[in-house]
Amino acid sequence: MKRFRRHGHESQRDKHKQDLYQFNKTVEHGFPHQPSALGFSPSLQLLAIGTRSGAIKLYGAPGVEFMGLHDENAAVTQVHFLPNQVELVTLLDDNSLHMWTLRAHNSMSELLEIGRFTLSGPPGAPPSVTRVTAVLAHSSGELLLLGTEGGHVFVVEVPGFRELEENNISVEDVQNRIPEDYVGRRNLECVETLHENPLNPRQVLIGYSRGLMVLWDLDRQRPIQHFLGTQQLESVWWMEDGENILSSHSDGSYCQGICHLVNNSLSKVMCLLSFCPHSPPFLIFSGGMPRASYGDRHCISVIHSKTHEALDFTSRIIDFFVIREPSALVVLVEEELVVVDLQSDGWQQNTHYSKKVQTIRTHKYRNIKLRSHVPWPINGGQNLAPDPPQRDLLLTGHEDGTVRFWDASGVCLYPMYKLSTAGVFLTDADPNDNMNQGSEGEWPPFRKVGCFDPYSDDPRLGIQKIHLCKYSGYLTVAGTAGQILVLELNDEAAEQTVEATVVDLLQGQEGFRWKGQARLDVREEPVLFPPGFQPFALVQCQPPAVVTAIALHSEWKLVAFGTSHGFGFYDYHQRNNILVKCTLNPSDQMALEGPLSRVKSIKKSLRQSFRRIRRSRVSMRKHHTNNLQEINARLEAEALQEMELAPVQRKIEARSSDDSFTGLVRTLYFADTFVSDSSHSTPSLWAGTNGGAVFAYVLRVPSLERRAEDPVVAHAAKEIQLMHRAPVVGLVVLDGKGAPLPEPLEVAHDLARSPEMHGSHHLLVVSEEQFKLFTLPKVSSKSKLKLTAVDGSRVRRVGVAWFGSRTDEQLESSLVVLTNQGELHVISLPSIKMMVHYPCIRREDVSGIASCVFTKYGQGFYLISPSEFERFSLSTRWVVEPHCLVEAPLQMRPKNPSSPVHRDQPDGVPTEHRCVCSCVIVQKPLFPSCC
Repeated sequence: MKRFRRHGHESQRDKHKQDLYQFNKTVEHGFPHQPSALGFSPSLQLLAIGTRSGAIKLYGAPGVEFMGLHDENAAVTQVHFLPNQVELVTLLDDNSLHMWTLRAHNSMSELLEIGRFTLSGPPGAPPSVTRVTAVLAHSSGELLLLGTEGGHVFVVEVPGFRELEENNISVEDVQNRIPEDYVGRRNLECVETLHENPLNPRQVLIGYSRGLMVLWDLDRQRPIQHFLGTQQLESVWWMEDGENILSSHSDGSYCQGICHLVNNSLSKVMCLLSFCPHSPPFLIFSGGMPRASYGDRHCISVIHSKTHEALDFTSRIIDFFVIREPSALVVLVEEELVVVDLQSDGWQQNTHYSKKVQTIRTHKYRNIKLRSHVPWPINGGQNLAPDPPQRDLLLTGHEDGTVRFWDASGVCLYPMYKLSTAGVFLTDADPNDNMNQGSEGEWPPFRKVGCFDPYSDDPRLGIQKIHLCKYSGYLTVAGTAGQILVLELNDEAAEQTVEATVVDLLQGQEGFRWKGQARLDVREEPVLFPPGFQPFALVQCQPPAVVTAIALHSEWKLVAFGTSHGFGFYDYHQRNNILVKCTLNPSDQMALEGPLSRVKSIKKSLRQSFRRIRRSRVSMRKHHTNNLQEINARLEAEALQEMELAPVQRKIEARSSDDSFTGLVRTLYFADTFVSDSSHSTPSLWAGTNGGAVFAYVLRVPSLERRAEDPVVAHAAKEIQLMHRAPVVGLVVLDGKGAPLPEPLEVAHDLARSPEMHGSHHLLVVSEEQFKLFTLPKVSSKSKLKLTAVDGSRVRRVGVAWFGSRTDEQLESSLVVLTNQGELHVISLPSIKMMVHYPCIRREDVSGIASCVFTKYGQGFYLISPSEFERFSLSTRWVVEPHCLVEAPLQMRPKNPSSPVHRDQPDGVPTEHRCVCSCVIVQKPLFPSCC
C-alpha cells in the first residue's frame, strides 16, 4: 500500500523549518595561518595580511574584517593598497596580479576580486623577463610599476590592467645611460625595489640587485641621476625630505653618505623623522646581526639617539612598517603580529590595543569549549573588554597547559583571561624562565618581543577536556597524562597546595603493564595563584592515559572522568574518590601502550579489517546456493521492505567485540531522573564507551545540611549494550515533555524552567551510527533513527540546541550533529526525526571536524587551521556576523555624496533577534593612541 503525502501539511512543515533553521558561515577568528605578505593603507587605516594558501585578510578597527580567497592555490607574496583608493593589488608566487576592491552595497562593504593580470613578454623571451619582483602602486592611483627578474620595469594602468608599452623601462634603456665600465663589470640583474620621490611623484627610484640605483623621470623617459653600488642591494628607503636615500646591502651595510658595517645582511631598512620636534630620527632595520654568533636570530633593530635595541622575535620576520599617529612599529612574523609603541618609555608592546593587536598570535589548540550566556564576568585582573550582562565564552585549551578565555559575544574574539596549569606540576620547563633574555651588558642589546614560544613544553601538560559551570564558578580541566584539575573562581590571590588523589582505573588487574608516559609530579610546596581560577583539587588517573571525557555537576559537587581504561567520579567537596569502573577489554593491549604506539595501532587495525573480510567471505560460501532466482527474489524483497519502512535509513555494519579501544570512555552525563523506579527520581551518572556500552549508576547525594559529613554513595543500576557496538558519542535524558534536562543550577538562577517530572523520562543514546530512544526506568527501546552506514557516514560531534523564529518567542529543542563527512544535521526532539542537513566542513578536514563545538542557541565553531576558527550559525534567530562599511578617503569622495553618513555602532549590538555587529570606518585609526 502506497503512502501519500499531504501537501498542505508538508508545505507548512517546510515553512516551519525555514523559520527556524538557516545555515551561514559568518566570520573567521584568529591569526592567519602561514602569513606570507603584509600591507597597510594609511588613508583607509586597514591592515592586509596574505597567506601561503592564497587567502587575503583585511583588518580595521575592532569588528571591521574582510576576507578573500584567490582561486589559484598559490602563496600571496606582496600586497599593495592603491593610495587614497579602496582597491588593493596582490601578487602571487605564480606571477599573477589580482585587483581587489571594497565595494559598498546596502550600507555594507564586501571584498571582491575585480581583475587579474599576468605580464606577457615578447615571443621567445625567457620567463625572467616578466617574473615580477617589485611592485610600486603610484600615488596617482592610476598606475602600477612592475619590476622584474630580468631588470625591466613595466608600467600598467589600473584598475583595468592595461600595459602602457610606450612607458616601459627596459634594462637596455638603463644600461645605455650609465658608465660603460660599470656595465661591463656586472649585470644589473633583477629589480629589487621601486620607490616614488615623496616630493615629486613623476620621479621613481629603481634599485637593482647588483647595487645600482637609478632615479628615472617618468615624463621625459630618461634617468636623472644614478648611484653606483658595489654590494648587493636589499632595500631602499626614501626619507621624507625627498633629498636623502637610505639603502641596505647584503654585506650588512646601510648607506646614507657614509657606510656603516654590521656584519650580516640587512633585509629592510627605514629612517623616520622623530615624532617629537627637535629630536633625532629613528633608524629601523631588520637583520644585521653578526652572522657567526647570532645568525639564527630574527631581529629588528631600532636606533634613536643613544638608545639602541635589537627586538628579538621567536619566528621569522615577514615584513614590518611604521604608522605615524600614534607612532608604532607593526611587525608581522610567522607566528604573531606585534605592535611596539615607539613613544612610550622603553618602547613597550602596545597593550592598549589588546582587543585585536596587542599580540595576535598562533596557539596550538588542543580542546575547545563554548559556554553561552555566562551571567558573571571573568576578568582575572585582565579586564580587556566591556562587561555585557551576559557573555558567550569560548575556552581554548592548549598544549602548554594553558586555558584561554575569549569573549565570543560579538564579531571579535576579545581575550579576557589566561589560566596556566603548569605551576601545579614539576616539569622540565621552569614557568618563570624568560627565554632568550640576554645578559647585562650583552651586545647587541637583545630584548624578547612577542608571546610565541617555539620551545616545546612538557607534552603531558596538554589540555584535552574542559568543563565550566557558568553559574557556580567551578572549572574542570583534564590533560594528556591523566590529570584532572578542579578550580574555583577567586577574586584575590591565594597561596595554597593542591591536594592530589591517585585513582587506579585498572583496579589492580594482573597481567597488564602500562607502556606509555609517566604521570606528572605534583609540587608539594604551596603555590601562589593569581586572582582568577585557582586549583584546589587534583585527580591523577593511573595509568596516566589521555583523559577522553569529563563531566561536572557543581550542585552535587561531583566530577566524573574517563580514559581508555575506565571511568570514575570524584567528590571535590569532601576531596575523595567515590567510584572506579574498569572498562578495559582483556584483549585490548593497545590501550596499555599509550599515545606513542600509533604504528602498532595501524597494523593491528589493518589485520582486524582483513580478518573481518575473510570471515565475511567464509560466511557467504557457507550460505551459497545454486538457486540464483531464489537469492535475487529474497534480496529484492528485503530491499523493498527497507524502502517501505524507512526510506532514508540504511543497514548498520556490525562491529567486532575485539575492535581496539572498546573500553575507551567517550561520554559522561549526570542526570536527575528515574533509574530504579518510576515514582522516585534519583541523581545518576551515565557513561558511554567506544564499544557501544552504556553504564548507569544511581547516586545517593546527602542533603545540603549533611553534605560535609555524609559520603556520596553509588551503585550500579543499568547496563546497555548496543547490538551494532558502535561508539556512544552522546547521552541525553528528556523530561516528561520531551525537553532535555536543564544544566545544574540553571533552574536555581531562573534561566530555565524546572524539568517535567510527572511524565515518562527517556534516555537518548547517540552512537556513531544511530540515535536510539529508551524509556526510563525500564530501558526499553521506543524508537530509533539510523544514520547512513553505506557511504561511511558516522556521528562525530553532537550537542543540544534551542531554536526559535524571529517572530515567535517560543523555543524548540533539537539535536545538532556533525558527521565525519562534514555535514550538519538537525534532529527534532523527542521525535528524533531528521529536520535539515547542510554541508559544512570538507570531509578531508579531520582536525576541523574533531574540533567542532556547538552553542546552546545553534551556533558553532571549528578550526580551519591551527590558529583560526570558522564561526557558523544554524539559527535564523541568533546570528553573529560583521556588517562593515569602509568609505572612500576624503580625497576621492564626490563633493555632494548621495549616500547618507552612518554613525558607528559598537561591536555586538543586537538588532531585534539577530545579533548583527555593524561597524563603519571613516578615517578611524587602526591602532588607537596609547599616550
